[in-house]
Amino acid sequence: MTSAKRFSWIWVFAIGLFSAAGAGAEPLRIAVAANFTAAMQVLGERFEQLSGQPLSVSYGSTGKLYAQILQGAPFDVFLAADQQRPRLLYQRGLAGQPFTYATGRLVLWSAKRGEALGAQTLKVGGFHKLAVANPKTAPYGAAALSVMRALGVAERLRRRLVTGESIAQAYQFVASGNAELGFVALAQVVLTDAGHYWLIPQDLYPPIHQDAVALARGGDKPAAAEFLAYLRTRAARAVIERYGYATD
Repeated sequence: MTSAKRFSWIWVFAIGLFSAAGAGAEPLRIAVAANFTAAMQVLGERFEQLSGQPLSVSYGSTGKLYAQILQGAPFDVFLAADQQRPRLLYQRGLAGQPFTYATGRLVLWSAKRGEALGAQTLKVGGFHKLAVANPKTAPYGAAALSVMRALGVAERLRRRLVTGESIAQAYQFVASGNAELGFVALAQVVLTDAGHYWLIPQDLYPPIHQDAVALARGGDKPAAAEFLAYLRTRAARAVIERYGYATD
């Protein structure tokens, strides 16, 4: 039996028990990397409908959410945009065993229709502002920096960068017109007709493997285990893939 099928059966077995207890339950508090916002909104709604378990979801850059967890923020589950922070929490005894729930893709995006985007767009530099997420706190920002370095344009474009706290803010800079272009997650633009994008080749930046983990605070909560099991079901994986992520 495949891993996806196994977790699907676990979910089906557990949901009957879990849904009966879900009504009136304390919300499960989930910290989610900003790039996963759209997919999580769909997954969260479906999970609540299936289980009866209410969710309280906070979105932000992985680095900032990680810092909040270290400072005692009352989260039960952490969906990061990297593998490093969940593994550090696990090593510190602050979380259970992490697993990869999605692998993201980076794009260069313009909110306006126009000429095709590509590596040459960055090399020629016919724009004033380029939005990126903070490389220190956002894995997609670190990936963007890797792309610019690989193309030999990092120093040349440094003064044109508009830096957001998270990939969500980088997207807003472009959507609002405060930057002509931006490095954003494929998941943010794949299901819209707004503008156009260049899907950046994978060999220009390290893979963006995103790990999920049950935090110590929620480690003894059946709801935390149920939500993580749900993420690994075939139905949840289909949603994640629809938003441009790989799940293998």
